[in-house]
Amino acid sequence: MVASRNGIATGTAVDIAADVQAGRASAAEVAASAIARIEAAADLVAIVDFNPEEGRAAARAVDARLAAGERLPLAGVPLAIKDNIWVGGRRVTQGSLLTADFIAPADAITVERLKRAGAVIMGMANTSEFACKGLTTNKVYGTTRHPMDPTLTPGGSSGGPSSAVAGGLVPLALGTDAGGSSRRPPAHVGAVGFKPSYGAIPRGPGFPSPFAGISCPAPIAMTVADVALMFSVLRGPDARDPDSLLLALPDDRPPEALRLAFSPTFGLDAPVDAEVTEGLERAMAALTRHDLAVTRRDPPWPEGASETALMPAQHAGLAAIHGEAFRRDPDLFDPDIAAQIERGLALDGATVARTLILGQEITRALGRFFMETDILMGPTVPCVAWPNDRLGPERIGGQDVAPRAHAVFTPLFNHARVPAISIPVGRGRDGLPFGLQIIATRGHDDRLLSFAARVEAILATEGLWP
Repeated sequence: MVASRNGIATGTAVDIAADVQAGRASAAEVAASAIARIEAAADLVAIVDFNPEEGRAAARAVDARLAAGERLPLAGVPLAIKDNIWVGGRRVTQGSLLTADFIAPADAITVERLKRAGAVIMGMANTSEFACKGLTTNKVYGTTRHPMDPTLTPGGSSGGPSSAVAGGLVPLALGTDAGGSSRRPPAHVGAVGFKPSYGAIPRGPGFPSPFAGISCPAPIAMTVADVALMFSVLRGPDARDPDSLLLALPDDRPPEALRLAFSPTFGLDAPVDAEVTEGLERAMAALTRHDLAVTRRDPPWPEGASETALMPAQHAGLAAIHGEAFRRDPDLFDPDIAAQIERGLALDGATVARTLILGQEITRALGRFFMETDILMGPTVPCVAWPNDRLGPERIGGQDVAPRAHAVFTPLFNHARVPAISIPVGRGRDGLPFGLQIIATRGHDDRLLSFAARVEAILATEGLWP
C-alpha cells in the first residue's frame, strides 16, 4: 500500500504499481506527491531538468490507460532518467556545455519500454560530464549532494539518480554503468544498483559512448525487488542494438545449492577501510548462520589487471568523440574531463590496443573462475562517501591514495561483461552506508537477482540493514 507522510506518498515501486493498477491510488496522486518531494529537495541537485506539468500529464495518461483496461507493470511509478539517456522531446545534456541545449529526437529503447510499462518520468537526473567521473558535478547544473549530508558526494557518475532514489524523490531511477557508475553511488547512499550482463538491456538510440562494449543501462532503487521489477520491463533483445541478447533460463536451484565465494579485495592490491572490511565479515557470518556455505576465493586476474590499467580505453574514447571540440574550446569542459581528453589525445594505438586485449583477458579469466563458482561477493567500495569538493578521499585503509582509489572494485566486472549488483550491507563513520557487491557469470542475471534478494532478507533479519 502507498503510505502517506505529511502529504507525501512513499512506498516501493512494487507497492505503488500494485496500488495504482488495483485502483487503490491514482497515478496522478502519486505524481503529485513525487512533485512535492522533488520541489522540496532542489538543493540536492539530483533531479535537474524537471517540468511538473509534464509529470502530471504523463500520470493522467497512465490513469486513462488503466481505465481502458490495460495492465501496466510499472503503473504510475515515478522515475528519474540519468541525463545522458535520450528522452524524446526533452533536454538531455550529458552534463556538458557542448550539449547543454540538445533536445533528444527520440526515446532510447529503455525509455520506450519504461513508458510502455506505465512509469511516469519525473525528470532528468544529474551526471558528471559524459558520465566519466567518480564525482557528480558539471558546468551545466553544478554539484549533486549526498542525501544524508550536503557536504558529501554520492560519488559518480550516477550520483543524481542515486541521490534521487535514496533521498526519497522517486522510487526508481535509470542510470548507466561503464565502470561502476551505478553501483558505487548506490553503495554510498544506501541504495541498490544493478549492472546487468552486457547486452541484457539494449542501448540506444543516443549519444556516442566512450565506453565501447562495456556500458550498460542500470536500474537503481531501494530494494532488490524494485530493481528486479524494473529489469523485467527493460530486458530482452532489440534489433536496433546488435549487442543485445537473450539471457540464460532462470536457475531453479535454491541459494543453498549455489557455490558461493567471498573475496575481501577481489584479489586486488587495494586498501579498504576497516569499517568496510568488518561490515562485510559480519555479512558473511550472517549468511553462514542461514545455511549458505561461503568459500574464501579470489578471482585469478591476468597480470597487470587493475582499474588504472583499463583507463586508457576511456581516455581514448573521450578523445575520439570530443577531441576536436576540445581543441577548439577547452574551456567548455570540466577540467577533470579535459585532463582525460588530453591523456587520450596523447595515447598511441598500441597502448589502446593493449588495454582492449587486457579487457578480453579479464573476461576469459573470470569465465574460468565461474566454471567452479556460481556467485562471487566482495566490496562495492573500499570507503564511505567523502567531501564533494574533491575527486576522492585522500586516505583509505590508513594509506595515502590516488583520487581514483575509491573506484577500484567495480570496473573489471564491466570489462568482463558480467552482471553485478550492489546492495547495502552496513554503515561506517557518521552512519554512512557502504555496499556488498555480488557478481554472477554473464547471462545469469536472474540467478544473481534471486540470490541478492535472499542476502537482502538475511541482512534485514540479522539487523545489519533495515
